[in-house]
Amino acid sequence: MKALRTTHVPTLIVEEQVVKSRQRVKVYGEVFTQRQMVNTMLELVHEELETGPDFVDKTFLEPAAGDGNFLVAILGRKLRAIEKRCGPESWLDESLFALASIYGIELLEDNHRDAKAAMFAEFLRFHSSHGVACGSGTRAGRAAAFLIDTNIVCGDTLKGLDSHGEEIQFSWWHRIADMPGMVQREPFALASLRGDGMLDFTDYGTYAVSRIDRVHEKAKASG
Repeated sequence: MKALRTTHVPTLIVEEQVVKSRQRVKVYGEVFTQRQMVNTMLELVHEELETGPDFVDKTFLEPAAGDGNFLVAILGRKLRAIEKRCGPESWLDESLFALASIYGIELLEDNHRDAKAAMFAEFLRFHSSHGVACGSGTRAGRAAAFLIDTNIVCGDTLKGLDSHGEEIQFSWWHRIADMPGMVQREPFALASLRGDGMLDFTDYGTYAVSRIDRVHEKAKASG
């Protein structure tokens, strides 16, 4: 799996873009949701994001991720809730589990790249504000980049195919009961979420239980 590059990391979105070009609107119907509208919509799921039981692990899928405005807003709300509701000793693990709970699909490659970079920047910003180094050279940073790269896919949601023309696949990241910080990866196909009753006969790889900050190492070992 291609590693997430972090050389193009937007630190702040200073000006909001509604459209990038008329041509992209005409060809792809691309129009970005403004930040105010994003926040208004996320207020409708406030409990799931920030206050409800197991809020960190509540999953969200953005089928038209654009440059990541919804993804980053969801992550930001989860991180702020983690800061309020969890002890500092658990912030790193919980922030990685928060990343593991957020999924996205984006058709256009430049948007896909920007969305992943923005997610990583939000993760980095949270930990940097507490004096914790989580850059791309750290173990936590590599785990974060891997989770983002795995969960945010470049592809066509309507066709269910990724940019290589293959079936879109994701992974569940299951916490292990009574083993804090431990996770097991379970791959699945996007098509299995459509509720059409079709059986999934894909032969997925199997992954051993690992710490959430070492998932990238387990992936290399199993690949």
